[in-house]
Amino acid sequence: MAVMTMIEAIRSALGDALERDERVLLLGQDIGVNGGMFRATDGLQARFGSERVVDMPLAEAVIVGSAVGLACSGLVPVPELQFLGFGSQAFHQIEGQVARYRYRSQGRYGMPMVIRAPFGGNVRTPELHSDAHEAKYANAPGLKVVMPATAYDAKGLLAEAIRDPDPVLFCEPLRGYRMISDEVPEEPYTVPLGRARVVREGTDLVIVAYSAAVVVAERAAERAADEGYSVGVLDLRSLVPLDVDALREAVAACGRAVVLHEGSLSAGFGAEVVATIQEEAFWSLHAPIGRVAAYDTPYPPGAVEEMYIPSVERVLAAVRAAMEA
Repeated sequence: MAVMTMIEAIRSALGDALERDERVLLLGQDIGVNGGMFRATDGLQARFGSERVVDMPLAEAVIVGSAVGLACSGLVPVPELQFLGFGSQAFHQIEGQVARYRYRSQGRYGMPMVIRAPFGGNVRTPELHSDAHEAKYANAPGLKVVMPATAYDAKGLLAEAIRDPDPVLFCEPLRGYRMISDEVPEEPYTVPLGRARVVREGTDLVIVAYSAAVVVAERAAERAADEGYSVGVLDLRSLVPLDVDALREAVAACGRAVVLHEGSLSAGFGAEVVATIQEEAFWSLHAPIGRVAAYDTPYPPGAVEEMYIPSVERVLAAVRAAMEA
């Protein structure tokens, strides 16, 4: 075991995958010579060569479209988008080709690929860099959506995603790259997709979150404990597949829930979580389900983004409201 930052864990997983399976190759803007925007691929081109760690032009549609052809030919591409917000430039490829190709080909062609894309706020990025657009990809049937919150999960989930026969969008929290670190095995391992993680037990209420929002949920739960509330935290880990059993059990155990995410409130993935709780655990509920998310506005300039991203104070207010209902 070694203490790794999330970016180090991701780099380790990519190196393991390239070593394990000669069909795996990486492609993206500046990922080779420069080691990627955030150095997730640092040193991998020197180690595995320019035919397996491929620098691509500044064209997201070309990056993902090329990966489609590579996957159809029997390879396992891992394309990188520098930011999830840039994925809109390749949405036709992702939603119309990557997610549907097995269906469109009546099973003749799988689409084994992992699209890596960082996202998330409180890092003072320019416009279109921090947007949390995971909900629109979760609404693309055939595409799995994975959202790690720890370095351990980042390595294990990425390894599992690369081995998956179907396409995966792997969303990495920008502010977690170097701020999140924990113990990670140096040897290869996997974490199954579609299994949530109980971060903290609680008997009064559970906060359901994913990605960097899990850290906010943990801090809110600690603050709530000072006020006498026993608050648990459930990390979804992946949105598609969604661990419905874990969600049902977590809510049934305490009867109250607050759902937290960085994306905009209206039609954000939290709405799907709320609907699932209502369907699966309605008779266990003691209060309305709370939601905490970003506001329904375009992502603001960095100088004011702290007022936009869900804060510990906003989550704590939602916890109090649920407990007092």
